[in-house]
Amino acid sequence: MSLQTDSRVRLNNGVEMPLLGLGVWQMHGKECERAVRLALEQGYRLIDTASMYGNEREVGLAVRESGVPREDVFVTTKVWNTEQGYESTVHACEASLKRLGMAYVDLYLIHWPVAGKRLATWQALVRLQAQGKCRAIGVSNYTVRHLEELRNTDPHVPAVNQFELSPFLYPRDLVRYCQERAIQVEAYSPLTRGRRLKDPRLVRIAAKYRKTAAQVLIRWGLEHGFLEIPKSSRPERIRENADVFDFALAPEDLGVLDALGEGLHVAWDPTDAP
Repeated sequence: MSLQTDSRVRLNNGVEMPLLGLGVWQMHGKECERAVRLALEQGYRLIDTASMYGNEREVGLAVRESGVPREDVFVTTKVWNTEQGYESTVHACEASLKRLGMAYVDLYLIHWPVAGKRLATWQALVRLQAQGKCRAIGVSNYTVRHLEELRNTDPHVPAVNQFELSPFLYPRDLVRYCQERAIQVEAYSPLTRGRRLKDPRLVRIAAKYRKTAAQVLIRWGLEHGFLEIPKSSRPERIRENADVFDFALAPEDLGVLDALGEGLHVAWDPTDAP
């Protein structure tokens, strides 16, 4: 599969979204600004933030100071649980735009499927998209059950479902459901927050390609057609995570990685979310 740093995928509404991005969870202040600026210097064009992260101002400032035209940077943010509901989501989006210093975001996501509020929240996202305040809308941490509920109540299909995904957490039924309905899969915590980087099977494959374990994990996701948003504030890691376009995994190695699934959640587990 021939991919490059600036490769993009076309979402189900025609918007093009970069395959590789920078996640900025737990980054604050100058650390966040520096990480975003460096990522953009390295060719990243997707920055993933959220209201709950508390760093939208820093992301917006870094994008403006980067020298990269706004229309070339794909910015994602999310509405948090306490902001959900129809009118409150509209206000939350406007507040996020103000903090970012932007007229629109490229992708606006429901951060979590909050029972009793998520359907009204989705309807608000549909309105916000129609108003041009977000170019695409989607969900995060949705299981098949949550997606089915949405499908049965609203004709608008999410452009993206962002959830935790790695070879060690590979929910094939959810991936298949999204792919069959043109919902783009986006993986957060693709590096297992470092918890499986020393797995001997992964290490052996990385040595074969003279790559790091982290680079193999990112490449695995890209070859499956997933968007990848590894998080790091360290310059050497930001550079390393982008250096994944000069090799391809052989089918036998993809098979080994595909078989590593152990249900490992290093973030939130939405399985039992009502």
